Amino acid sequence: MLSCLPPLKDPRILAGREDNAAVYRLREDQAVIQTVDYITPVVDDPYQFGMIAAANAMSDIYAMGGTPVMALNLVGFPNQSLPLSILEDILRGGADKAAEAGVSIAGGHSVTDHAPKYGMVVTGFVDPRRMVTKRGVREGDALILTKPLGIGAVTTGIDRRLVNGELVEKVVQIMTTLNRRAAEIMMQVGVNACTDVTGFGLLGHLREILTAGRVGARIAAFRVPVIPEAVELIQAGAVAAGTHNNYRYLRDLVRWDDSLSREMKLLLCDPQTSGGLLITVPRERKEQLLAALREDPEVPAVAEIGEVVKGPGEIYVVG
Repeated sequence: MLSCLPPLKDPRILAGREDNAAVYRLREDQAVIQTVDYITPVVDDPYQFGMIAAANAMSDIYAMGGTPVMALNLVGFPNQSLPLSILEDILRGGADKAAEAGVSIAGGHSVTDHAPKYGMVVTGFVDPRRMVTKRGVREGDALILTKPLGIGAVTTGIDRRLVNGELVEKVVQIMTTLNRRAAEIMMQVGVNACTDVTGFGLLGHLREILTAGRVGARIAAFRVPVIPEAVELIQAGAVAAGTHNNYRYLRDLVRWDDSLSREMKLLLCDPQTSGGLLITVPRERKEQLLAALREDPEVPAVAEIGEVVKGPGEIYVVG
């Protein structure tokens, strides 16, 4: 679909359509990094929704090793059917999460819509000599994940009234946790590639990295961190439409171990809102990265889930 757009010819554009964010070089040691994201509500509380949407929007900046500094709000809201106090709570949640990240909200744009939508255009800075892209992946890299899977199953369960307050609190905590510290640690250690795990699920975003680097991957499903309750929710039918879409796209592109359960296959394709970072790191730096991530209380989960192997775009999932 994007083939209808003209090619990027400005040599100062260092990353764009095929990466996590757009990067524009200002000078040798500084570039502007920019991204945009907005979502529909994934929880019932408008303040929490605002925080989640803001954390989600900033994630692409962190995935490339950048620092967000400014944001513009994007709002769609049914102002004729819902009170504006709900929108105020959404904006307040976004503002509080942005403030936590050191980001100033400088303005924004709103439209009347049939359902609430909220997100941000986020601008920051990155050193172009050190920025992390999807293309940097190398054969032999270890694959590290920094948040558990299952967010899509839980938020679908919330929508279907299958989830209790304790689990809502747990998943909100995961979604509102910024990827800032994980990103800072990976930049200190030095990694080859990174992406955040969002709507395409773990395997969908992994394939983007593999395709960019013309390599393959072997995933050990038993090592992948998962929200435990997500398995029961999938068994109860709480499977997001995006999960089915991701699985249909990937099922013939992935070599699945015969021992894998249906639930595990779906979790590996589960769309995440404000998911974690998927990092590829050289073997000689793996233990240093894992130790630093595990010591930091702001990183929700840390797991080595597999390795990069030969084979352009091929994914092998073992039980």
